[in-house]
Amino acid sequence: MEGSWKGILAVLVVLAGLAASGSSYQIIEGPRNATVLEGSEASFNCTISPGWSLIMWALNGRVVLSITPKEPIITDKHFTSVSYEEGGNFISEMIIHNVQLSDAGHIKCSLQNSDRDGSAFLSVQVMGALHIPGGSLIVTEDEPCNVNCCAVGWSPLPDIFWEVGVQASHSSYYSVPEPDDLQGAVSILTLTPQGNGTLTCVANMTGLHTHKSVTVNLTVVQPPLESSYQSEIRKSASVKTDKEAFETKSKSGNENYGYISDIASLPPRSSEASVSEQHSSRQPHQTPDDHWPGPASRPQVSFNVASPRKVRNVTLV
Repeated sequence: MEGSWKGILAVLVVLAGLAASGSSYQIIEGPRNATVLEGSEASFNCTISPGWSLIMWALNGRVVLSITPKEPIITDKHFTSVSYEEGGNFISEMIIHNVQLSDAGHIKCSLQNSDRDGSAFLSVQVMGALHIPGGSLIVTEDEPCNVNCCAVGWSPLPDIFWEVGVQASHSSYYSVPEPDDLQGAVSILTLTPQGNGTLTCVANMTGLHTHKSVTVNLTVVQPPLESSYQSEIRKSASVKTDKEAFETKSKSGNENYGYISDIASLPPRSSEASVSEQHSSRQPHQTPDDHWPGPASRPQVSFNVASPRKVRNVTLV
């Protein structure tokens, strides 16, 4: 009887130890999100309470690194581990070397025999090339010109701006993505230069404190002098234009105002008016014999013919 009680007590002690063992370790703090540049290193920390037996690191669901209390189990040199203690807790740090775009995704730290884990997200950005086509530039003073800055192979596309180190009466710029390249963009600077200097195109990485820039020299030249032949052509064109303008003005002033004035000063007489006057001056109660006047009383009518200064008398028969 006493032996059976001792056996039961031993089982209870073992179960209690297993329960205590299972509840004594946990993930206190999991990894945090990170954004890194392609080709650099990315690191993630996982803080665990004492009593753990196995730590597993996974990338996009695939276990890439395992840690035991004695040593890490490294199967891929792309992933390594550093471990240290802080405040009685264990900290496992996973390091991803020479990060590539394919490394972007979900990072998870988990424990054996535990349904709890810590997760984070890794973002990878790519710094591409940046250049200004043509290199050093030669432009004409006070004439507007465009300067292009091309960003190729960037992910995501950078923020592009210009540093204008020349005297200019006007400058502005805007950026647009390349229609056939998701990793390309072009920034167009428009300026009216008035002196020599430098132009710097700067591309900032979104979310990272890093950038790339390219600088070119800008040389301003005076407008070309007019040759003697061009001068003669310009003078000839100017004389021709002045002559045409004079002829147009002369044609518009050919009216003979004196002629119009003379016509306006003449009294308005016509054949109908003269006949009307003669009829109105006839004596009343004329007999049929008296209808046609004799030669002595024939009326005279004045007609206005061709020139206003000449008047011709016509006798009505």
